[in-house]
Amino acid sequence: METKELVKTEKTKQKIQLIKGGFTPSEASDVIISLIDEKIKFHKIQRLQLWEGNHKCETNQLDGRIKELKEEKRIATEFIENNRSHGRKLNINGILEITVAD
Repeated sequence: METKELVKTEKTKQKIQLIKGGFTPSEASDVIISLIDEKIKFHKIQRLQLWEGNHKCETNQLDGRIKELKEEKRIATEFIENNRSHGRKLNINGILEITVAD
């Protein structure tokens, strides 16, 4: 009798359907702005934690990411407002893709 070894493959990628569907401009604004604001808050907390550990630490990377997110928020708000003025609904398809870092 032969025994076969079962090989367990480790999953290295995961996708999560975070947002999907049609939204009014107000709903879309609430969803998108809330997500961006949470990410900005996350980076601000990271920056504060670094600073608490070392008041002379460099936070340029975090500062840059916060600036990028604020610009994305401005662009999203402008896009949503433009479509609100035209009476359009908006579809959002937000998929998070998580992969194992090397």
